[in-house]
Amino acid sequence: MNGSKSFLLLCLVFFLAFGMALSVRPAQSGVAGKGMSPDQSLQLLLEGNKRFVESKLQACSENMDKKRRELQKGQRPHAVVLSCSDSRVPPEIIFDQGLGEIFVVRVAGNIADPAVLGSIEYAVGHLGTSLVMVMGHDECGAVVSSVESGSNAEGNIGFILEQIAPSVRKAKESGKSSKALIDAAIDNHIEATASSLRRLSPAIAGMEKSGKVRLVKARYKLGTGEVVILE
Repeated sequence: MNGSKSFLLLCLVFFLAFGMALSVRPAQSGVAGKGMSPDQSLQLLLEGNKRFVESKLQACSENMDKKRRELQKGQRPHAVVLSCSDSRVPPEIIFDQGLGEIFVVRVAGNIADPAVLGSIEYAVGHLGTSLVMVMGHDECGAVVSSVESGSNAEGNIGFILEQIAPSVRKAKESGKSSKALIDAAIDNHIEATASSLRRLSPAIAGMEKSGKVRLVKARYKLGTGEVVILE
């Protein structure tokens, strides 16, 4: 009798441990963001970034054929990441996220134009995404160009630089120069972009105010691969 009880207790411990292991990365399922809080979503991103920094990526080890078939039914990404188009800053890899897990919006200089705003509104309003991250990065070419030439650029590049110019002016007013000026302008622009999401999109601002969505600012470190949350 004691042996049977011990066996049953051992089985119970095993199933509890197995259930906890499955809950470590809830975004693995086809309904990645369903019911996930903003804090849970941010934790998944930061845990994935830690794996990236340590070269212990997991997302690509999934059964991709099975995952693709699951996602044919629809998508429920748990986070939106607005980032620069820089080829060194791919959010899916940086955060070790698989198919269907994050809704990525990429544009040079991580600016917030109407197309970007509409894309984010779609994710939070129709897909149920609970976290919006604005992520800049070290040595951003768009910011460097804005520092060096203002908004004087040919073609549509000038539009991008115009969006960054206020952040550059703010950095220059602080008396910084050289690399410190560029670093300050990058952080200023991340803040300005986040503010633009709130100011230019009543939908995003309203969902943030109600607690349905959390908006966070981050900066990617090219040298280490780490993503730092900016308060």
